[in-house]
Amino acid sequence: MPSPVQRPAHGAVQFSKPSKTDGDRIILYGPGGIGKTTLAAQLPGPVAFFDLDESLGKLGLDEMVVKVTSWFDLGNALIADGWDKIKSVVIDTATKAEELAIAHTLEHTTQDGKRSTSIEGYGYGKGYSYVFETFLPLLGALDRHARAGRNVCLICHDCTATVPNPAGDDWLRYEPRLQSPASGKASIRLRAREWADHVLFVGYDIAVNADGKGKGSGTRTLYRAETPACMAKSRTGADPIPLGTDGAAVWAEIIK
Repeated sequence: MPSPVQRPAHGAVQFSKPSKTDGDRIILYGPGGIGKTTLAAQLPGPVAFFDLDESLGKLGLDEMVVKVTSWFDLGNALIADGWDKIKSVVIDTATKAEELAIAHTLEHTTQDGKRSTSIEGYGYGKGYSYVFETFLPLLGALDRHARAGRNVCLICHDCTATVPNPAGDDWLRYEPRLQSPASGKASIRLRAREWADHVLFVGYDIAVNADGKGKGSGTRTLYRAETPACMAKSRTGADPIPLGTDGAAVWAEIIK
């Protein structure tokens, strides 16, 4: 903001219509092996993957892969030229990308002129703040792709987290496995949720009988609205979507 002494150049404020050409910002998470990568590969294409978990070849998928081995490489690739023909960008996984951010932080951030060997080594809460600051430019780089009309998708592993409940007892639910200290400060998970247009949880359909035993047939559902069992949201709808083989139809329901 300009100081009271400095006056900006005179001129009328400029209004415009909201952009309808931006790509969607997506977080897709769930347990390992449930089909997150396969579903992401069916985003509007061509799709380019940062295959940080090195799973595409094992799944028999033949998508375009951007090879990176460090946080520095990841950032440079996202801001490089050559993305014009790509319609969707997938980071598989953001959980692994966060590990690269931690390694980068430990290598390049010192405390009293000394390197730390762990995030906790920086002192109470400081390490998490350093990693948070390292990670944020990734969201900014993905924003540039979204403004260029590309969908951007962060695949995450899942975890269970305690939800604070001011009105009663706390409870457990599934959330993306990203840094989220109990204090709520320097939470990459919460910042990513704010950033995303869609936070999508993929889970198996399981019922619990009177004996406390879980039963299911292996069917899966994609949740795009908050429930007591999972963190989720979507700007385009709230109904759960049963998952079959037609991932393109799933994305057509979400990306509008």
